[in-house]
Amino acid sequence: MLVALVILAIVACVLLILVVLVQNPKGGGLSSTFGGMSNQVMGVQRTTDFLEKSTWTLMGAVALIALFSVFFVSAPTEATADKPKSAFEGTELTTPMPSAPPVQQRAQ
Repeated sequence: MLVALVILAIVACVLLILVVLVQNPKGGGLSSTFGGMSNQVMGVQRTTDFLEKSTWTLMGAVALIALFSVFFVSAPTEATADKPKSAFEGTELTTPMPSAPPVQQRAQ
């Protein structure tokens, strides 16, 4: 289930990125690309409304997916929570460590 939520979150994020990039903060964007006249056949006048609604919807979907994914992530067990894992745990050295040279003391 967690994998499905992650895939759904990635798809929603990519769609959100695309919708935000299509918008123009100065009022242009996709609606001005097609002419911006008031009587268009395909209803481009309402494009900014659609883009704004889809932005808010996708943002809400990403937030809800993030909240729901918390319920599917497994909590750490007591054995792993108490003991931090070392990067070198379970590995053995194949070559012996060189010993330090003997320290010579000066005569005072």
